[in-house]
Amino acid sequence: MTRGMQAPLSILVHGGAGPHRADDDVDAAKRGCLLAARAGHEVLKRGGSALDAIESAVRMLEDDPVFNAGIGSALTRGGRVELDASMMNGATLAAGSVACVTCFQNPVTLARRVMEASPHVMLVGSGAEAFGRAQGLPVVANEVLVTPAARRDLETHRRSFGTVGAVAIDAKGHLAAATSTGGTTGKWSGRVGDSPLIGCGTYADDKKAAVSCTGLGEAIIRVTLARHAADLVATGLDGFEAARQAVASLQRTGGDAGLILVTPAGQLAWAFSTQRMSRAWVTDDSEGAGFWPEDA
Repeated sequence: MTRGMQAPLSILVHGGAGPHRADDDVDAAKRGCLLAARAGHEVLKRGGSALDAIESAVRMLEDDPVFNAGIGSALTRGGRVELDASMMNGATLAAGSVACVTCFQNPVTLARRVMEASPHVMLVGSGAEAFGRAQGLPVVANEVLVTPAARRDLETHRRSFGTVGAVAIDAKGHLAAATSTGGTTGKWSGRVGDSPLIGCGTYADDKKAAVSCTGLGEAIIRVTLARHAADLVATGLDGFEAARQAVASLQRTGGDAGLILVTPAGQLAWAFSTQRMSRAWVTDDSEGAGFWPEDA
């Protein structure tokens, strides 16, 4: 971006990638994503940072039981919720993440506190929860996060999808990315997927791109998908082509996934190898939402 030129104020969110299911509530998923993107863009318009915007957007998605994050998350074999989240600042490469937390409705905020109020990048389990309490974050009973739909998925051995994430660029041209998830239905307690792993589920670098991923975490981890997509943007590829090539790299693992990204020039882009990925975006002059591959 040319010095002195104001960056576009843009945010893009996703609500998870996966196979089409007969009971998919397409309208609810698109509406939830668009409301979150609008909330994040309002933060940008008020002069907020990209970090502020993505935190606001992801918190809304965590509070929406339509998605597999926060309330409504997938359940472990034991019928409990264990949450993972991460955030990264493209200006400084600072990052924070948490995994296997059970008593916070908005783990994305806890991840940001790890980034800004601790010397660490990642905290897990009881240690992350103790840190969150010390930070004064509100604690909830695990049962508050459990929904009837999540219980049905566990009882029928049906995998849950709906990991959420956001990427944004602010008026200073800074990028940021965040991802939050409940993981996979029926997972072993203590399982950690890609979402809290920097470079895998989340990555942001002002010189490359900001990326948030969704899909089969074990496959995403094996190709460090988020960092790979950012590196492809840095080679000069168009954002959509970089996203497409990054997702194609999963073929070696046999897994499927999707991702969203924003480039330093403010281009918003996405790609997914699954049947669907809910997403929405808001810029200074446009907004939209999609679910299927053919959607704009």
